Amino acid sequence: MSMVRNRIPGAALAFASLAMAAPLLWTLLLSLKANGELLRGTQSAFSPPYTLQNYGEILGHSAVFGWLLNSAIVSLSVTIGVLALSSLAGYGFARLRFPGRDVLFVVVLFGLAIPEQSVIIARHQMFSALHLHNTYGGLILPGLAAPFGVFLMTQYFRALPRELEEAAWLDGASHFTTFRRILLPLSLPAQVTLGIFTFLSTWNDYWWPLISATNSDRYTLTVGIASSQMNFAQTNGLGFLMAQAVFASLPILAVYVIFQRYIVAGVARAAS
Repeated sequence: MSMVRNRIPGAALAFASLAMAAPLLWTLLLSLKANGELLRGTQSAFSPPYTLQNYGEILGHSAVFGWLLNSAIVSLSVTIGVLALSSLAGYGFARLRFPGRDVLFVVVLFGLAIPEQSVIIARHQMFSALHLHNTYGGLILPGLAAPFGVFLMTQYFRALPRELEEAAWLDGASHFTTFRRILLPLSLPAQVTLGIFTFLSTWNDYWWPLISATNSDRYTLTVGIASSQMNFAQTNGLGFLMAQAVFASLPILAVYVIFQRYIVAGVARAAS
């Protein structure tokens, strides 16, 4: 009886995992089918033959690699900027004492409660006045405001023992030297976690790039693919549509698989 009870959580977890993976597997199967077959019925997705023709059509599109490059530039730039700013701010809130520190930290946390849609008009007007639309700066700068990153790094630095920096101060090290040589390397799990979350959210962002990038040369991959799907499956076919979705998700899947072991360590340490 106890053995049966022990297997119930595992079975429930397996069922939940299968339910979550089912849409992904369905998308992958559809992307490997010829569009003509799918027009007769999507049930053909469960039987061969399969083809890579839809992916070949994506790679043959001259603008795809430009959109891919734009997404890479924007996502990497935002990730690096957020890591740098959040680490510095987190160290300041966690380790330094200055007037208004607690009040300022609460103000930063309020940023977590403000939806992006509520400030989108003001942001659009500001960037339009500064002539930043259709530029990399216009796509990158909004993403550098990361209240979650500041909170995560603050909590992580607070969890580190103070004896580490006190020993460095006795040796004559400055605050910045202590931060750069001692605390920053120890915060690697939190930085990788924050970097993954930031990269994924920036790569998948559709709302702001759609508003800021009206020139196709500055489209990110999400906006570019959406612009080629205006007639949904009637123009290029359902298989081609699904292949585009799979193609757009491959980079973030690779990032997650490579760095996933840092996520649990970083979040668990920040919550302690």
